[in-house]
Amino acid sequence: MIGRLNHVAIAVPDLEKAAEIYRGTLGAKVSAPIALPDHGVTTVFVELPNTKIELLHPLGANSPIQGFLDKNPSGGMHHICYEVEDILKTRDSLKASGVRILGDGEPKIGAHGKPVLFLHPKDFAGTLVEVEQV
Repeated sequence: MIGRLNHVAIAVPDLEKAAEIYRGTLGAKVSAPIALPDHGVTTVFVELPNTKIELLHPLGANSPIQGFLDKNPSGGMHHICYEVEDILKTRDSLKASGVRILGDGEPKIGAHGKPVLFLHPKDFAGTLVEVEQV
């Protein structure tokens, strides 16, 4: 069911500063910011040879990332994302196993333009998990 690691997401209080750390200090390729109003975030992707780092910054007053940053003012790891071949089949299998799907249980389009779902952190050792159809 689970595929490769797609990305690790880090919530950051200053998107430009965080992007510059990866670009300037570490020499990584960093994307331009992408606003995702449906998710309440602005995101930047840091491309690595084997995966990506997603930098998340609040977008709008109701951003779920703002709540995270209120509890973690310096930022921190927010979620990990795994690739799956069929998101609906994965969702149904996870639900049958007792895993809680966040939101209304229907996939939404994520930052890569592909369907995503988020899984309750209490079902995954305290880690918020995103699954993305590839």
